[in-house]
Amino acid sequence: MNRDPPLVLDIDGTLTRPEGWGVDPRVFDPIREWDAPVVIATGKAFPYPIALCHSIGVPELVVAENGGVIYTGDSVQYTADRAAAQAVADAYRDAGYELGWGSDDTVNRWRETEVAVNRDQPEDPLREIAADYDLEVLDTGYAYHVVEPETSKGAGVATIAEYVGFDLEATVAVGDSINDVSTFETVGRSFAVSNADEAARAAADEVLEAGHAEGTLSVLERVRGD
Repeated sequence: MNRDPPLVLDIDGTLTRPEGWGVDPRVFDPIREWDAPVVIATGKAFPYPIALCHSIGVPELVVAENGGVIYTGDSVQYTADRAAAQAVADAYRDAGYELGWGSDDTVNRWRETEVAVNRDQPEDPLREIAADYDLEVLDTGYAYHVVEPETSKGAGVATIAEYVGFDLEATVAVGDSINDVSTFETVGRSFAVSNADEAARAAADEVLEAGHAEGTLSVLERVRGD
């Protein structure tokens, strides 16, 4: 029997239900039973994918904050500094805008290398202010992320692959957004769920007929032991 290929999985739009942000529990058992490394690569703040790994019961191999935080299972690596992104957020507020998450702001509370802004807030002034600090704004379809240009999920995945020792060319990735493009370019085989944005669809080897977790489950069934 052939071994399962290493996996790289996004969260929002990829492991979630179509009607909301919640992770579809049907993905838990297939991921837990996978007999190759599974990397969770997301734009979410670092604690969220760690908690997901705990909930599923798999080793913590995580690329968080669009590549700003990498966890190899033994050590945390940071490829960006939140200070510049925070300066952009402060300047954005000073210009009369808000981040859009309310006073508690649990979206950014535990974020260590970037800042996320709600997509109902003005995008153009955010991009202009970010450029003043040599940063970029990444629109993932869920938030505007103020990021350093050098960070990417793909680079984080490559770091984990080298540390853990799995073959990137044999690796399968599933995603739905522009922030998954670098992952698709890093691995050997990539799938965009049907709800993916234009950038992800163009970069993927295949666009699936099904969306969200349903699409991801179809990939796991297809490539298992392939």
